[in-house]
Amino acid sequence: MFDITDKKIDPNALREQLTQHETCGAFTCFEGWVRNHNDGKGVAYLIYSTYEELARTQGNAVIEQAKQQFKIENAVCVHRVGRLDIGDMAVWVGVTAGHRDAAFAACRFIIDTVKAEVPIWKQEFYSNKENETAWLANPEAL
Repeated sequence: MFDITDKKIDPNALREQLTQHETCGAFTCFEGWVRNHNDGKGVAYLIYSTYEELARTQGNAVIEQAKQQFKIENAVCVHRVGRLDIGDMAVWVGVTAGHRDAAFAACRFIIDTVKAEVPIWKQEFYSNKENETAWLANPEAL
C-alpha cells in the first residue's frame, strides 16, 4: 500500500499494520526526516506537493514491483505533503519478510524508486534569505 497524507506520519500505527504475520521473521523500515540544511544552505522548512492520483497509482506499482522482485510478505510507504518543519517525518517505508535480506533489499528499492519515479516535488525555503526558495524536481536529497 502506498499513500499520501497531509497529516503527521504515525510510524507505530504503520508498523502495527505490517507485523501481524506469523510467517515473517523480519521487519525493516526507513524514515526520512526534514533536515536543517541542503547543499550548504540553511533550510527553514519544506513544502511537498504532488499530483495525488498519479502518485498513488505509481507508488502502488512500486510496492507491487517490490513484492514480485523480492521475497517479501508486505510493504507500506507513506509520503507526507504540505508544509514540513525541521525534524518532521516526510516519508516512511516498512517491509516484512521471512528473512532480513529480502526486507532490507525491498525497503531500499522502494524508497529509491519512489524518490525517482513518483510525482512528488519538494520546495525548500532557506533560512538565510526570507524569500529565496528552490524547487527540487527529484527530491532525492532527503
